[in-house]
Amino acid sequence: MRYSDEAVDLTRDEITQMQTRLLRETVERARGAPAYADRLAGVSTADIRSPEDVRNLPLTTKQQLREGQPEGFLAVPKSEVVRMHYSSGTTGLATAVYHTRDDLYRWSQVVARGMLAAGVTENDVFQNMMGYGLFTGGLGFHYASELIGCMTIPASSGNTERQIHLMRNFGSTVLHIIPSYALRVLHVCEQQGIDPREDLSVRVIFVGGEPHSEQLRRRIEEGFGAKVYNCYGLSEMCGPGVAMECVEQHGLHVREDHYLLEILDPDTLEPVPPGEPGEVVLTTLRREAMPLIRYRTRDIAHVIDGVCPCGSEHVRISRIEGRTDDMLVVRGVNVYPIQVERALLDIDEVGSNYLITIDRPADLDRMTVAVELSPEVFTDDMRALNALRERICRRLHTELDIGVDVQLHEPGELPVSDGKAVRVIDRR
Repeated sequence: MRYSDEAVDLTRDEITQMQTRLLRETVERARGAPAYADRLAGVSTADIRSPEDVRNLPLTTKQQLREGQPEGFLAVPKSEVVRMHYSSGTTGLATAVYHTRDDLYRWSQVVARGMLAAGVTENDVFQNMMGYGLFTGGLGFHYASELIGCMTIPASSGNTERQIHLMRNFGSTVLHIIPSYALRVLHVCEQQGIDPREDLSVRVIFVGGEPHSEQLRRRIEEGFGAKVYNCYGLSEMCGPGVAMECVEQHGLHVREDHYLLEILDPDTLEPVPPGEPGEVVLTTLRREAMPLIRYRTRDIAHVIDGVCPCGSEHVRISRIEGRTDDMLVVRGVNVYPIQVERALLDIDEVGSNYLITIDRPADLDRMTVAVELSPEVFTDDMRALNALRERICRRLHTELDIGVDVQLHEPGELPVSDGKAVRVIDRR
């Protein structure tokens, strides 16, 4: 192993002391950004005596980032910026995020910490199946893998047949991939008569880029015969690596020497207790080019109380349970797409793809879920199909508390994507 990180072993007291010092430095640094100059004018760093004092600072929203484009949140001279990334823009206008040379190195460090915690070593062959370029997912893991010393294959996304060829030809042992695309790879392997458990060498898979259920993780693990680790990040915080699972697979460790976490009620903006879901709010603690204070991510998660069995005292959060802006209101009921996935993948006969459609015929919301079935269970027996459809309807009704129309499809009938899966079409 060529890289080590002493921050892994920080005690809770050491983390608290470090965060207090770094929060003060972040506030001073942020004053250099035009967007924060007035908002922080009345803030004295002498009043910051603990990480909890972050609550006295102003929140930052995605809309404010958009309004500050292109350089309103830039806190260093442009000559010190060595890279710019652009957020995906899936919820509106994309936003630019700037990095100094040290920002990029620290980003590599936090991702490498997570890879090491999952058992990756310099002897691994890492195949990066995330997009490169303006999307942060690919480059974040790429440089971390090289920092560890892995042989790194920058495969990028798409071209599934080539991805499988690379895995077989070069003995890839570690993958980074969007979870829905991992299912696509398994489907193509099956079509080609390849058994990933026997014919490939994959042992560790990092997934991220879209919310996914525990059931989906288990399907990927079973298909590849590998351990799957959840990774959380967002462009505004650098990218992947804000929080990652360790070998225990029981919560994602937040890199608290780089990010200060709050979980707030999205309506009252008050802190919620451990175990209660709320909006993830993050403050950068070491970012030079573009420090962000109390950034509202819109992601929903909860804090997992207690110390992880791995021994790390860095706080853990649950997997992302949805987004406040992904919530659907159907006939007055709040519905998150991940709830649908969780219910569907509890049923063995359901395959790897589904699509939610919302429309409003006759002024009444209607929710339709199109579901692909597993190849081995699809049949022309209408009685069996109707019984399965009714079972899926009941499971969805139990999960969502509303009636849902279900359409059954043969494997491969629904559209697929090499990037983030399109799971919802809202026609209202």
